[in-house]
Amino acid sequence: MKHKNKKNIPCPIGPYSQSILIEKFLLISGQIANEINEKKIPEDIEQQTEIILKKIKIILKQSNFEVKNIIKTSIFMTNLTEINKVNKIYESFFTKNFITNFPTRSCVEVSSLPKNSKIEIETMAYKK
Repeated sequence: MKHKNKKNIPCPIGPYSQSILIEKFLLISGQIANEINEKKIPEDIEQQTEIILKKIKIILKQSNFEVKNIIKTSIFMTNLTEINKVNKIYESFFTKNFITNFPTRSCVEVSSLPKNSKIEIETMAYKK
């Protein structure tokens, strides 16, 4: 089991690993839209979703995985009425990466997220 914190991604904001590689599985901790050198998370849920998916793609790449290796995502949102906005960005992310079979997914509403984020996404990937 390898614990990894990736370059060009903000360090975790708590006592946890950004990702863990276990044999052929890469588990990526929940990502929020904080970026290196940015003081504030964007208010817009679409921007937050785009930043998070970009971070996930970087973590995958630095672990020698690709978007096509994602098998499961878990989405946490503070307001599920914004799910259509998230779905639009989410679908575009996967189709831009030539994915036609989307990974399994759960999506739940939570009362709050770190740094007043509107969305957090965690990911599991598998590579044969």
